[in-house]
Formats: sequence, structure tokens, C-alpha cells
Amino acid sequence: MSANSDSRPVVTRIAPSPTGMMHIGTARTALFNWLYARHTGGKFLLRIEDTDRERSTAEAVQVIFDGLKWLGLEADEEPVFQFARADRHRAAVDALLARDAAYKDFMTPEELEAEREAARAEGRVVRSPWRDRSPNDAPDRPFVVRLKAPQEGETIVDDQVKGQVRFENRNLDDLILLRTDGTPTYNLAVVVDDHEMGVTHVIRGDDHLNNAARQTLIYQGLGWDVPVWAHLPLIHGPDGTKLSKRHGAQAVSEFADMGYLPEAMRNYLAKLGWGHGDDEIFADAQAISWFDIKDVVSAPARLDWDKLNHLNNHYIREAEPGRLTGLVSHILQSREWKLRSTDPDLLQRTIPLVRDGAKTLLELADALVFVLKQRPLEIPEKGLAMLTDEVRARLARLREDLAGATEWEVSALESRIRGFAEREGVGIGKFGPALRMVMAGGSPAPDLASTLVSLGKDESLGRLDDALSLVR
Repeated sequence: MSANSDSRPVVTRIAPSPTGMMHIGTARTALFNWLYARHTGGKFLLRIEDTDRERSTAEAVQVIFDGLKWLGLEADEEPVFQFARADRHRAAVDALLARDAAYKDFMTPEELEAEREAARAEGRVVRSPWRDRSPNDAPDRPFVVRLKAPQEGETIVDDQVKGQVRFENRNLDDLILLRTDGTPTYNLAVVVDDHEMGVTHVIRGDDHLNNAARQTLIYQGLGWDVPVWAHLPLIHGPDGTKLSKRHGAQAVSEFADMGYLPEAMRNYLAKLGWGHGDDEIFADAQAISWFDIKDVVSAPARLDWDKLNHLNNHYIREAEPGRLTGLVSHILQSREWKLRSTDPDLLQRTIPLVRDGAKTLLELADALVFVLKQRPLEIPEKGLAMLTDEVRARLARLREDLAGATEWEVSALESRIRGFAEREGVGIGKFGPALRMVMAGGSPAPDLASTLVSLGKDESLGRLDDALSLVR
């Protein structure tokens, strides 16, 4: 039996384990599940696989919640916690035993090790002698419960990404469902939870492809519909090897801290293994309209920092200045800069003039430093060297010219600066670099007119006065 044969609404899920970080691969898996649920008018659910009680702290769980919220991929229902469902998992094992699809294995640790050695020597999987023994022979000692997997034929996984994948049953062992302490194992818990959550499509990393065969057998043993499988290729580094610390960021929080916007990450992650023709930049609504899990490619995707930066720059240029003001304010306030102000109006006025070249919010923050510096600015040595007597005199005349300006906006100031240069009989290059140094103190700044507009008339004239009063 296959999922969705009864035309049930599509239900997808993301089921991360709380491990202290949310990996970028998990984020992409979440995105593809979310996109497919939205594309089909279905539901996107969240399950926290918190059975590892040592690592599953409240802080680790919060990392998942925060990562999904930042990405804009919040689930349609309250999250399910796997550990709390242990009774449901054990009930499923009882059902498997009643259906003769599982058995109790009373092998001692010594007997199990001997069987493992024999299996290795004979090139087969481990088989317990209790598979075919009567429960009436059961000794009074601890036991595990194993799945009674078929030993002949094939288990076929019809995968939406990988195609039809065949597993010979003789190579599939009788996996443990319940440990001696009564705790359920991963493969059992996943099947029970997915079934009871109504999950119709299991979209996850292809490192789980082998689990799909074992989980199919559990579904069949319980008489339940098998979900539609879709196993996504892993994300590799730019060099084609498995993504690791040496490639840079791995966690969602790291990308956020590096100044990437969530809409840029959604756009970029969607392109890692899926695409719509030659479209590189697309809104969420377009991605939802276009996305089909069948269009995901089976080859591993490579993280490309240049493409991510290009997309992030696009979304920075498209974002509302007010929103960017709030985002960069946190960055600016966290740095040990001596700033005159982080006034939102000042930032909002300046952001449209400096953001075109910013690939990240960190770069945008750097581009705003010049406008926030306190007077008098510290002029570096190379800047002081520009202030020759001739340049000082010219800047003094420019200061008087600017003081008479009645329009303090970019086009008017561009005309005024050009007109001043013509009257002086020199090119702007004869005083422009010195003016920029005086206005920005060596920090990056936009063109001269934009710099003056960003600072405002009073601050611009004040900075000129400070520079002209410097004792050489």
C-alpha cells in the first residue's frame, strides 16, 4: 500500500533532533517540506525527536524553534515531542507481536556476540535463534523485541527523488524495536509517530534511504499505509566534499549572525537541489507555485557563497529601510564604536544611499559607521597629509558655498559640487578625496553628495569646521 492513494491531504513534517545547533541541511529539508505542503494545500508539521535525554535540553529545543521562526517556516500545528509518546511506541510493538510480525529475542550478550561473529564469517546479517522458537520456551531473563523481517524477495522503495530503489530482504536484519529497558528504537518511533501524525510524505536527507526499507517493513507489519518517500541529496561544500567547519557556517544561527536575511536564505536554499528553469531570484509565492518534490535533483548540491551573497544583496536592496534600520541597530549597538547616535531616522535616511554594495547586514552596518561617528572625528595620518594649505583653503571656500545651500538633497548637492569645481578651475579629484576623509574619518562612505545628505547640513558643516581648525 502506498500513501495518498485515498486522496488524503498532503501532510509533511520536519523531525530534527535537538543537538545544540540547527544544521543548514535540516533547514533546507524543512523548506522543501514547507514548500510542498503549501504547494499542495496541505499541512507542515514539526516533531522534536528528543529521545536522547542527555542532549535534549530546553535550550537545544529552543534553537530549533528559533531557527524555524527566523526562516519563516513555522509549523501549522503545535510541535510533537517524541519522548512523550513512548507508550504509543510500545503499543505498536504489542500489535506487531500479536500479528506475528515481531518476536522476543532472549539472546544473552555473549550469545549475541557469537552470532555476530558467525554472521560476519558467513557474510550474512545477524539472525536470532529466537525468531522461530516458541514463546513458551522463553527463559526468565531480559529480552529485546525484534522485527520479523522477510528473508526472501525484495523491499522496494519508490522514491520521488532517487527513483525505485530495491533492497534484498536477505540483507535486511531483524532490527530491534524495543530495547531490554523497554525504550523504543529510532526506526520504530519514527514510523509510529509519522503514522499517527497523518504524515503522507516523508521528505528527508538521503542518509535515511536505508532506513526507508526497514521502516517500510514496519509499516507493512502493522498493516499501515506506507508514506511517499523523497530522500534529498546532501549539501556539500564548494569543493564537493561533505559540508564541514572548514567550509564556513553550518548552522542556521551562524548565517543569521553573519548578516543574511531569511528571505535570501529561503531563496538560496530552494536553489540547492531544485530550481525553476533559469530563475535565480523568486518570491515565496512563486516558489510555492512552482515547487514539486519530483523536480528535486538526486546529485548533491554545493554551497556557493558568491551566489548567496548576490541573493542577499538583492534582498537588502529590496527591503524596507525601516526594517533594515531595526536589524542593523542591533549590530551597531553590539560593537565598541564611539557613536554619536543610532537614531532610527538618521539610519533610515542613510540606508538607501549606502546599501547597494552591501552583501550582508554586517557590511551594511560597516557602511553606516561614517554617519554615526562623534565629532570631532579622528583623521588618520594619511588623511592629515591630504590637508595641505591649498586644500584647506579650497575646503574653506567650499564650506561657505555649502552653507548657502537651500536644497540639501543628492542631485542639488551634486550640481553645487560640480559648479564649485568649475569656478575653482580644478577637477573634483583635487578636493574630493580630502572632503570624503573629513566627512567620514577614513570609514567607507558613498559618493560625496550622498555622504553630505546622510550627515545632514549641520553635521556636514560642523565636520568641515573641525577639520579646518586642526593645528598642523
